[in-house]
Amino acid sequence: MNLPNRITVARICMIPLFVFFYMADFIPGGYGKLAAVLVFAAASFTDFLDGKIARKRGLVTNLGKFLDPIADKVLVMAGLILICAYPIVPNGGTVVAPAITPEYIGITFAIIVLARELIVSAFRLIAASKNFVIAADMYGKVKTVFQMITLIFYFVLAFLIQGFYSNIAGTAFTVLCIIGYVLIAITTILTIISGFNYIWKNRQVFKDEK
Repeated sequence: MNLPNRITVARICMIPLFVFFYMADFIPGGYGKLAAVLVFAAASFTDFLDGKIARKRGLVTNLGKFLDPIADKVLVMAGLILICAYPIVPNGGTVVAPAITPEYIGITFAIIVLARELIVSAFRLIAASKNFVIAADMYGKVKTVFQMITLIFYFVLAFLIQGFYSNIAGTAFTVLCIIGYVLIAITTILTIISGFNYIWKNRQVFKDEK
């Protein structure tokens, strides 16, 4: 197994670790969530690192093509589930809610992101069956960056809510929520555009062979 594939496997191994820390409410002060932020950020960086090394050194392999998208999708899906469903008990408060509130915003966001990934994955299967080679485009890369930024923001927000809610309640909390909604809006738009653009640019895949 070459270096890029080892980095990808390391990213997969980081997923249960970051989930554990995010849910580790027994760690005082919300610092479990801070640890989750650091692990998730490191895992996100490896997504950039393994691809760059593979392309630069000519180490692109079929195993890497198989593992890399799986690692990316599971990482994002795990993050979405946590910020949309796992409840946070605020420090100095009694309200229990996930990082994204109201919940319907997070659920809608998660459905759009996951639907896009499933649609594109199915499209790639059709393309592969016809021996079409489809390269990643800039829209997809930008989408991925914003997805990671949005998830990291909400992990940090979850840390602040659990550990320092009494200090950020009021105007500061409202501002943070607005920033989060803006990130969700941008990421959702990029997710939809990148999915549509990916399929439209390669729509010849749908043509039936004669």
